[in-house]
Amino acid sequence: MDRNAFGRLCVLLENVGGLVHYRNVQISEQVAMFLLVLAHHKKNRTLRFNFLRSGNTISINFNRVLDAVLRLHTILAAEPTPVDETCTDEMWRWFKGCLGALDRTYISVRVPLTNQPRYRRSSRKRTWRLRSKHEVYIRT
Repeated sequence: MDRNAFGRLCVLLENVGGLVHYRNVQISEQVAMFLLVLAHHKKNRTLRFNFLRSGNTISINFNRVLDAVLRLHTILAAEPTPVDETCTDEMWRWFKGCLGALDRTYISVRVPLTNQPRYRRSSRKRTWRLRSKHEVYIRT
């Protein structure tokens, strides 16, 4: 991540998300710990060594940053705009009329216990194979 993007994220979490520094742990350090856990799958033990903090401090700060990020969901997660039926763009003409799942796609399903053997795949998961793009309901 670029330093400028990291700084903007810290400012956004502080101003909009309500993140504040606690007990000598600055906002940038809290966000850095949070990003290391998410992006690089670092463990609490590794962060304790790298940041010279207790495991409890790291856990508390991670949860605080997570709460601040969740408060930003209206800003960060934008609603997708559907493609209009009258769209003349060449990229979208192939997807006209598609409902979401394409032919020969496996989707996970929950079925009654008596019908489960019919829906079991080799991986022991219960799935249903769609046969056409217009099949939207599952017969049980």
